[in-house]
Amino acid sequence: ARAAEETAFRCRSLAAELFGVPSPEQVVFTSNATHALNIAIRSLVPEGGRVAVSGYEHNAVTRPLHALGARIKVAASPLFDRAALLRAFENSISPELDAVVCTHVSNVFGFVLPIEEIAALCRAEGVPLIVDASQSAGILPFELDTLGAAFIAMPGHKGLYGPQGTGLLLCAHDAAPQSILQEMPEELPDRLEAGTHNMPGIAGLEAGLRFVRERRERIERHERALIARAAAALRGMDGVTVYAARDAAEQVGVLSFNLDGREPEETADALAQRGFALRGGLHCAPYAHRTAGTLPNGTVRMSVSAFTSAADIDAFAHVLRSIVRG
Repeated sequence: ARAAEETAFRCRSLAAELFGVPSPEQVVFTSNATHALNIAIRSLVPEGGRVAVSGYEHNAVTRPLHALGARIKVAASPLFDRAALLRAFENSISPELDAVVCTHVSNVFGFVLPIEEIAALCRAEGVPLIVDASQSAGILPFELDTLGAAFIAMPGHKGLYGPQGTGLLLCAHDAAPQSILQEMPEELPDRLEAGTHNMPGIAGLEAGLRFVRERRERIERHERALIARAAAALRGMDGVTVYAARDAAEQVGVLSFNLDGREPEETADALAQRGFALRGGLHCAPYAHRTAGTLPNGTVRMSVSAFTSAADIDAFAHVLRSIVRG
């Protein structure tokens, strides 16, 4: 029991250090990012509340909001246009909002949203900010304290290289839930953690956090280079539409594309038969596809990690070229 307690504290402390959280007690363990986002949203948004979101949100954000009957403003903007997105948020954020919920990086297109500027707008209007860092945690630098966010949610199994079924919710000191049962303690993290901890998962997440802490900047450079390499290869193929930013600073982690005349699932299946695991469809993010004009079918999405190599990208491009040629 003592060893388990120490493991949990080390994991919280590592996360607090990596993400600029003033106290380890403000790091709450969850089962995934969806769980974390549900806690955050239901802590701030009442039934029928007012919320502003980007046009790139995952269903993990939009479904809880719709379940609450929230009145949602969508800060709509063209894909990879950070300036237009910021203007849209400037026009959407006002003091009567209960919260702003915004992804840091689109899970479909890898579009890096200007989260620092959006956070500044929220602070200026006194509106709490919830950040979905599912695609950025462990890759891009950000800090809870600097952003002034109420909550930041993230999974353990993506950029933090932890096991599946783990997640983190970073909480500001004043981000208390609206209703706390009398039986639950008042202080963080206990008021948001009930039941037995997933100690094997937390131990694995601690190892992942250590891995990321030692090489986060290298991981970011590596992933950006791989995405740029893949985008360049796909742009050179006839019959391929690639959704890539011209400025490498605006994209990280994932790349979407489509083949003319083929359904995304058909392309993904053809690649799977040749040893490449990609995903085709809507990727649980219809808002993003509506924004990019890729409804109703979606896209084929590739993703990279610290363990993906340039040779992997070249082999993928070679196989895709053969599929295009038929």
